[in-house]
Amino acid sequence: MTIAIERLAHAQDLPLPTYETAGSAGMDLRAAIATTIEIAPGARAMIPTGLRMALSDDLEAQVRPRSGLALKQGVTVLNAPGTIDADYRGEIGVILINHGTESVAINRGDRIAQLVVAPVTRVAWREQALDETPRGAGGFGSTGTGG
Repeated sequence: MTIAIERLAHAQDLPLPTYETAGSAGMDLRAAIATTIEIAPGARAMIPTGLRMALSDDLEAQVRPRSGLALKQGVTVLNAPGTIDADYRGEIGVILINHGTESVAINRGDRIAQLVVAPVTRVAWREQALDETPRGAGGFGSTGTGG
């Protein structure tokens, strides 16, 4: 499958997203910034990628955190997963938040998130009374206790 992608002027020297290994589900997105952005503990920042894409109507792209960035520095994607809809044609931006205890520097070209392209299922609602199940309305930890 191929998807049309446009590299904007401020990202011309950065590589397109690629799968880092043969079994990778996500492709790394990079920071297309001119100067370093410091994200203080508890702060958030929108990081541009310099990319636009044209997805077909049966696809979405999900922006997800990178596990290493989350584990090592406490930085994650705030609205994870962020959804890029098929009809969006703006620049892909990544909202990062620093849950760590120290400021984190984001530099030009840093790998900041993963992009996963996935199929979309569209549904139609049929309003009706629902059947009961043994679980019923139980949720939010009702099926057991963690330990």
